[in-house]
Amino acid sequence: MMMPATCHNLEFGRIKFADFGACGCSFSASFDRFRSRKVIRSVNRGGGGGGRRLICCRGDEKAAKCRVFSTEAPETLLNGDAPGPPPVLSVKKESKADLFEVVSDDLLTLNKNLQSIVGAENPVLMSAAEQIFSAGGKRMRPALVFLVSRATLALTGLEELTREHRRLAEIIEMIHTASLIHDDVLDESDMRRGKETVHQLYGTRVAVLAGDFMFAQSSWYLANLENLEVIKLISQVIKDFASGEIKQASSLFDCDVELDEYLIKSYYKTASLIAASTKGAAIFSRVDSDISEQMYQYGKNLGLSFQVVDDILDFTQSAEQLGKPAGSDLAKGNLTAPVIFALEQEPKLREIIESEFCETGSLNEAIELVMKSGGIERARVLAKQKADEAIQCLQCLPQSVFRLALEGMVKFNLERID
Repeated sequence: MMMPATCHNLEFGRIKFADFGACGCSFSASFDRFRSRKVIRSVNRGGGGGGRRLICCRGDEKAAKCRVFSTEAPETLLNGDAPGPPPVLSVKKESKADLFEVVSDDLLTLNKNLQSIVGAENPVLMSAAEQIFSAGGKRMRPALVFLVSRATLALTGLEELTREHRRLAEIIEMIHTASLIHDDVLDESDMRRGKETVHQLYGTRVAVLAGDFMFAQSSWYLANLENLEVIKLISQVIKDFASGEIKQASSLFDCDVELDEYLIKSYYKTASLIAASTKGAAIFSRVDSDISEQMYQYGKNLGLSFQVVDDILDFTQSAEQLGKPAGSDLAKGNLTAPVIFALEQEPKLREIIESEFCETGSLNEAIELVMKSGGIERARVLAKQKADEAIQCLQCLPQSVFRLALEGMVKFNLERID
């Protein structure tokens, strides 16, 4: 079965791992240009030369609270346009530090473990998958697992990550990579971040089998965690991938699609895995159920904000920046938030979309209508609304450099459309 997903990379098999390059999406493509922009400094944890570098956001000996505030209560998944602009996420922009620096050692261990997990028993499939892995990856999803894990350890008195924490991060990365390969097949994508896709190089058969193999591997390791709550949580994600793809395929060029439907599809295809990553990490830290639910809501709203931002960039970035043609989702009939909002203001846009761009130049005309209709601006409001809801969910965590990094992830995502 082919399962879709969104951006991210991983490299394992017979290939040498690269340390933290950019993955296959616009989120990670711009990551290297982002830093947390606070007054920060690095300190060593544990006193040794090889200790983890921690990021503090004040000039004294204590990590201070990130100045990100919210004035709205969290709302449900299907809440659409907020009445008026949401509160602004304000972070003082002064100096720079890599958001994932605080879990860099964990990510290095992840790379090594993935290699031993997959092994070289399927060299043909792994050679095919290397096309995805070779660009390296910021490992956003496993990084979120590590950040939430470390942010919640203090709540239960644990001092270090457990074997389950680390295995969860590995499983999440394998699932994401498998879904990414399948997604390219379903979308008939020739390029991902400027490189040929797996099915372009090796054919659809090998690409599907490579994705299936990684889904099977991740499922086997998931079962061996022997935690029924986490098994159910991650199994639902794989189901959600398929549900999201079916919903998308059944609504192509449908100008009557509503914002709620778009949010559900975005949850299935993007936010579900991120939410499961953050909740699963909290579960293995043995926190109370209300805390793990807040971590789920954080991941869900970050994922939704992330998807809306990606859909905005599909219109506002160049083909070179995207690694694919601008407006590619619209060209395929996949109507995203900017288009849904634009359709409310531009009747002619409906005519063009329903014609499936049969006339020369009609796609460019449709893109221009989306740009001038206010659809982009309203989508920005939606992305910021979901970002604010994500920040609210972190209030249950004690102050730490790990919570600061989780807040910074939300801020960074919004800066992609600043």
